[in-house]
Amino acid sequence: MKSILRLTLNGRAREDLVPDNMLLLDYLREVTNLTGTKQGCDGGECGACTVLVDDRPRLACSTLAHQVAGKKVETVESLATQGTISKLQAAFHEKLGTQCGFCTPGMLMASEALLRKNPNPNRDQIKDALAGNLCRCTGYVKIIESVEVAAKARCSCQEAAE
Repeated sequence: MKSILRLTLNGRAREDLVPDNMLLLDYLREVTNLTGTKQGCDGGECGACTVLVDDRPRLACSTLAHQVAGKKVETVESLATQGTISKLQAAFHEKLGTQCGFCTPGMLMASEALLRKNPNPNRDQIKDALAGNLCRCTGYVKIIESVEVAAKARCSCQEAAE
């Protein structure tokens, strides 16, 4: 069966007719054409498909699309605004937190969730936040450093605004 799915996706209200058994990952990639969310392990173990649902990280490969009805869903595409990458994305670029790039969308979204909740995390808090995201290329050091740089950049901007 199919039914109407209503949600806010990357800041915009959407209504789509989708199968009741469609995964959020498939909805994002096939219906909305947002392909930044990656299909990795297909079993909820790698974190490549991490998106934010009401500001909390969630695995799109193990979530039915209809489970997010009425909620705010954000994908990696939401991080850049008006063609400008976010401070978090810039930090991943500058500190070489991206190698092959496959895990990067999930790492970015898990990091974004952390920095919204805790703008100044320590290294252990960063490790905890990223624990569900696997990377085969970097050894995590550059990813953790990227999050640290992004946190400092965000704090500097917030202090300057005050």
